[in-house]
Parts: sequence; C-alpha cells; structure tokens
Amino acid sequence: MAYNANKDIEVPSPPNDGISSLAFSPKGNFLVAGSWDNQVRCWEVQSQAAIIPKASYNHEAPVLCVCWSSDGTKVFSGSCDGKGKMWTAGNPQPVQIAQHSAGIKSCFWVDDVQCLVTGSWDKTLKYWDARSPNPVHTQNLPERVYSMDVKSPLCVVATADRNISIFDMRKPNVEFKRMQSPLKFQSRVVSCFMDKSGFALGSIEGRVAIHHVEDKDAGKNFAFKCHRENNEIYSVNAISFHPQWGTFSTAGSDGTFNFWDKDSKQRLKPFQKCPAPISATCWNMDGSIFAYAVSYDWFRGIEGYNPNNKNYIFLHATPEMEIKNRKK
Repeated sequence: MAYNANKDIEVPSPPNDGISSLAFSPKGNFLVAGSWDNQVRCWEVQSQAAIIPKASYNHEAPVLCVCWSSDGTKVFSGSCDGKGKMWTAGNPQPVQIAQHSAGIKSCFWVDDVQCLVTGSWDKTLKYWDARSPNPVHTQNLPERVYSMDVKSPLCVVATADRNISIFDMRKPNVEFKRMQSPLKFQSRVVSCFMDKSGFALGSIEGRVAIHHVEDKDAGKNFAFKCHRENNEIYSVNAISFHPQWGTFSTAGSDGTFNFWDKDSKQRLKPFQKCPAPISATCWNMDGSIFAYAVSYDWFRGIEGYNPNNKNYIFLHATPEMEIKNRKK
C-alpha cells in the first residue's frame, strides 16, 4: 500500500508511467486514466473495498487526455502522436477517429455539436464526427493548446503565450472572445464554472485566477496564491469543479490538494501532502468521490525524475461538510 496521510483508497493496478488525465463516467462510477505508458485504463468503483480493473487499450504514444461520451458508453483519448481514439464499452479494440499533426492535449465530447472536440499542439481545435475520417470543422488558434475545458455551450482554451480563446459551442466556427491571461506566468490548467459564467485558470507560478466571461461581471474577478511552501512556488496542475455545489479543488506540484469556494473567497479544506506531485483530478457524477493521481509531473525536469517511484490513483470519499458552499 502507498503512503497516504489522507487515508484515501488506493486504486489497484495503476499506470506504470506518469498519469496525464482522469475522467469519471457521467453515468456511473467508472474511472478512466490516460498515462505516459501509452495506455488507457478503466476501473469500476463498486465500493470503497471493491475497485475492479475492467479494461485497457493502447495508443502508439503517450496518452495526454481522456473523456467520456455523455451517455457513458464511449471513451475518447488523445496521444502525443496526434491520434484520437474511441473505445466503445464491450468492444475489445478502439478505433481511430481523429488526427492532428502534433499531440492532442485535450478532448471533449460535446452534445451541442454531436462531435468530439480535440485541442492540439498543432495550434488547432478540430471537430470530429465518428462516422467520417475528416474533421467537420478546423479552428485555428493563436498558439499550442496547453489546457481546455468544455461545459457546453462554454468552451475555454488556454494556449501558449498566455492566450485565452473562448467559444460558444452553438457557434463553434466563430471565436467568441480572445484575451490575455490575467496571470503573469504560463497557463497550466483551465476549468469552467458549473454555471458556465466563467472559468478558473491555474499557472505554473502557484496562482489561480477566477474570471467571468461577460464584461459586466468583471468586478467579481480575482486571483489568489496557492500551492506554495516555505517560499517555494509550485505549479497548479489540476482544477476540478464539484458537480453539485460549484466549489472546486486545486492540486499541484507540491503534492497537495485543497477545496475552495470562489463565491465566499475561502479555502474549505486543506489536505495532507502526498509523496509526489498531483498530476490530475476529477469528481464522479454526484460529487461523492474525488479522484486524484500522484505522479511525477516533470516540474523539476530530468533531475527530479526517479524511475523507481510508483504512480498512484487515490479515491477520496467527500462528505458534504468538506465541499459545500459557506457564507461569506
């Protein structure tokens, strides 16, 4: 068993290399993970005592992103070689449905357009109908995609050079707004509010910006420091919003995660430090389980890499008192 000061449940048979992404099914407690060992793995969380490895499939290169279809029957994934794959439950092998000229960093199934949307290091968004080998639409972006989130109709893309591109998925071929990041350093992760009015943006400099899309709400925007320890500054690697309360988690290179309430501007709960960075997080469909991956994120470069270190995925059962909004 892994050292875990938070007493959370360890997922069996974790990836053999860095964990890039996690996603729970919107229809049940099935968890998928993408990793740098070229694999996508799926587990069924039946209870805290029964977490069952169910399936896995391969890419030909490291997997950078995973997501589910809205009906929970399909898993999509993108890899460093620019290939996007679709795996249907019950089928032994995935099929390729997307192709970029560089790695696919983010992918989301969007009901509004009935397409898989992929964001790539080739500076494009592409929209894919699984029945056609060619994209339905290609949207050029100012730079490489570093992070993307979709809570339709809102789509926010954070790229290199601190650009933020915002789209309305009902009009996907028109960029709704472009802006510079409100943070001074490179964007690491973006996550949309549950009410779709804005987004949280995390940077490599241990800051999070809370930003609203409409100019009339600019007075609600703010930024705060997090994931800092003894004058050391760590990257914010993951931000996940709770599906019921709209509160959120941050996780970082310092190996910690915290729960926050943006509306009352307070931290709801800090957690104990893990033995390695936290590289990815997600909530299950009702917000009762918080999944997080403990895995090296290369924030210290090759000097910080130890091939003997194991990778872990933990599940934290979340009582309402930890994550529910609080009064200002």
